[in-house]
Amino acid sequence: MLPLILKKFIILMQFSTGTGFQSKGSYLFGHFSMYIKLVPGDSAGTVTAFYLSSTNAEHDEIDFEFLGNRTGQPYILQTNVFTGGKGDREQRVYLWFDPTREYHRYSVLWNMYQIVFFVDDYPIRVFKNSNDLGVKFPFNQPMKIYNSLWNADDWATRGGLEKTDWSKAPFIASYKGFHIDGCEASVNAKFCDTQGKRWWDQPEFRDLDAAQWQKLTWVRQKYTIYNYCTDRKRYPQVPPECTRDRDI
Repeated sequence: MLPLILKKFIILMQFSTGTGFQSKGSYLFGHFSMYIKLVPGDSAGTVTAFYLSSTNAEHDEIDFEFLGNRTGQPYILQTNVFTGGKGDREQRVYLWFDPTREYHRYSVLWNMYQIVFFVDDYPIRVFKNSNDLGVKFPFNQPMKIYNSLWNADDWATRGGLEKTDWSKAPFIASYKGFHIDGCEASVNAKFCDTQGKRWWDQPEFRDLDAAQWQKLTWVRQKYTIYNYCTDRKRYPQVPPECTRDRDI
């Protein structure tokens, strides 16, 4: 199957119900990317999201969530990974550019070995397959790709202290270059045997290379503001999957 690429479009939120779109197909593993220009100005209380998710109760999910801000304050990018219905794996970073001025590429690499979150060509997070440590890894639940803009002023900005100012509506996020290069699942084929057949499933994509690790270290040292792996109040014992993280 050839990669799927869609052209430019926008999503607009006028009222508190939110809006969005999704892929028609469901996928097991692949590389998924989107160029996004975030809501400009006063976006406090809003969340712009780009994520993959299955649809059952014990779902798997891979999240980019952009938490809106008051004018002049930086956006926060929150990532999360749900496996078997369990999440609570938040990491948060500031971006090193203004994401409302130009389009930037946000992408997920997902194979049997790891999930990598990228901002442009910078990896900002790695979630390793730690099934051998008793941590579920998404490998048997096909996921659709979603993009949404919604109101979350009960938690999104300063823990809910900053509310959405509806006088600033409509809130508009712009998208282009929606790219899917994945293994599309069917009703009769819940598991995609991709090993060695796709570029993102080659041996060199089982881990980051040296240059990518250097970029990730730079992001962590300068822009990471929260990592559940280092939150000892929340997790007195280090979550097992975090032991696979080189910097923890």
